[in-house]
Amino acid sequence: MRTAQRIAQLPPYLFAEIDRKKEAKQAQGIDVISLGIGDPDTPTPEHIVDAMAKAIRDPQNHKYPSYAGAKKYREAASQWMKQRFAVDVDPDTETLALIGSKEGIAHVFLAFVDPGEYTLVPGAGYPVYHTGGILCGGKTHFMPMTEENGFLADFESTPADVLAKAKMMFLSYPNNPTSAIAPPEYFDKAIAFAKKHDLLIIHDNAYSEIGFDGYKPSSFLERPGAKDVAIEFFSCSKAYNMTGWRVAFAVGNATAIKALGTVKSNIDSGVFTAVQDAAIEALLGPQDSIDELNAMYQRRRDFVIDALAKIGIKANTPKGTIYVWAQVPEGYTSADFAAKVLDEANVIVAAGTAYGPSGEGYVRISLSTPDDRLEQAIERIKNTL
Repeated sequence: MRTAQRIAQLPPYLFAEIDRKKEAKQAQGIDVISLGIGDPDTPTPEHIVDAMAKAIRDPQNHKYPSYAGAKKYREAASQWMKQRFAVDVDPDTETLALIGSKEGIAHVFLAFVDPGEYTLVPGAGYPVYHTGGILCGGKTHFMPMTEENGFLADFESTPADVLAKAKMMFLSYPNNPTSAIAPPEYFDKAIAFAKKHDLLIIHDNAYSEIGFDGYKPSSFLERPGAKDVAIEFFSCSKAYNMTGWRVAFAVGNATAIKALGTVKSNIDSGVFTAVQDAAIEALLGPQDSIDELNAMYQRRRDFVIDALAKIGIKANTPKGTIYVWAQVPEGYTSADFAAKVLDEANVIVAAGTAYGPSGEGYVRISLSTPDDRLEQAIERIKNTL
């Protein structure tokens, strides 16, 4: 049996590899603590679960869902954008339901990138920004990111020959994995750059509700002219502890939304309507759980930053996301240090290079682990050093 060449070009998917390593250790009876995956460890808020329980008993929800998303869900997403960011998006032409934002990221390549064309991708970013291009025969240009420039992807350094064949550019702030945040003027420069080079910007705002020390993440679409060149993805996963529910939405430029919707209607059949009903409750219902989550993650962030400093590992204090981006000790590569921690401490951390070339020299530590296990993990890492 001969598989497609594009499959051979795919690197091992980071989070599948993390699961595989964890299961292999556990099969040997070893207690493994995973700090590798950003999967909330507290449950979905009860009022959202109740909304789902009610919706799932409605026979009307047992039929095929709308391809673009139920009108009431798209209206809820539009209302949330207005309430949260003062951004107007038309629920009919500028809003699209997604089966989680990962699905939307993968499918937007099919809508815009032909074989041989480039996508500009952050030098440290969500792996699907790169693998989505491989699956459609496209090419990736990794935009450099350094600690010195605040891990802002340097799109202006892109070579002219790449720009001539580039169709899209991914940005994501607050950033996964670095937890960097971007100032408004950076977004304004990106918009001007996209207009000059005829690029679609996809801003992945998966961590829009996770902010600390008074910081409240913004929407890319708040910036003047953004809707001319950009769409933005929002997810219920991290804000409302709904990672397994697979529900999100895209908003922004109507032409891009239509193109993405065309691809999706030919590939999937939409989000289960009962899940959309639950997501409406998440978006428009009580928001108290977000403040509680942020307080918990901030407490864990402070503990990890302090504990790492005591054992000689440097990490900047993040203002958003659920990750700490930590420098590996001198003498190690990212992969070497992650392997050492796994082999000697039975703790999983994600090597920075799994997110792109700018990740070398760092590991990502997830805060979505119960406090006692987080403390155990840091103690184990300390003992390996």
